[in-house]
Amino acid sequence: MDRRTFIKAVPALAVLSGAAPSVAEELPPIALPHPEVEGGKSVLAALLARRTNREISDRRLPDQVLSNLLWAAFGVNRASGSFGKAGRTAPSASNSQEIDLYVALPEGVYLYDAAAHRLNPIVPGDLRGRSGRRAATTAPVNIFYVADLSRYDTGPNQPDRRISDPEVQKSYYYCATGLIAQNVYLFCASQDLAAWLHNCDKENTARELKLRPQQRVLFAQTVGYPA
Repeated sequence: MDRRTFIKAVPALAVLSGAAPSVAEELPPIALPHPEVEGGKSVLAALLARRTNREISDRRLPDQVLSNLLWAAFGVNRASGSFGKAGRTAPSASNSQEIDLYVALPEGVYLYDAAAHRLNPIVPGDLRGRSGRRAATTAPVNIFYVADLSRYDTGPNQPDRRISDPEVQKSYYYCATGLIAQNVYLFCASQDLAAWLHNCDKENTARELKLRPQQRVLFAQTVGYPA
């Protein structure tokens, strides 16, 4: 039984047993293959090819390509970074790592766990339409960028005294999102994929993903093969 068939079968089995299926039962975690860190175009060639492409096929990305994409976006690239945390492929203020990647696939939405390099289930169902763009609803991957303000260390040992200022935090998380999104653009350019960063339905996305008050939906980025 393949993954899609299993996902469809589990809810029916749960009904027969009289038990309500959990999110993990309806939407199993996806263990991503180890990311490939070689191959593709050079950095300079990727910069030359970088562009927004809104014409995106509905062809599904192979698991290896999805793995490489998410690692390039905001994966762990070294065990020891600043402020006692692992290093990531994009920087953040005081290494707060405040941006989460919620990945909308046809079967549901997952949260990218960079440390374990896997996708943890959040909610079943096709929520790609919350990206707010018609062409994005059929693209294989939509990444929702969500800032978690609770990640900012505002304690007495924090050297950046401005980090508790909401306006400064806003500048930090928008900058961090831009850096991750550019990683996605460059990866896609290096692999002949299409990418498109755009606005999204923030209010309904936050509600459907059951986000906490300290989390902010910022943008969505659509990725797939060119149509």
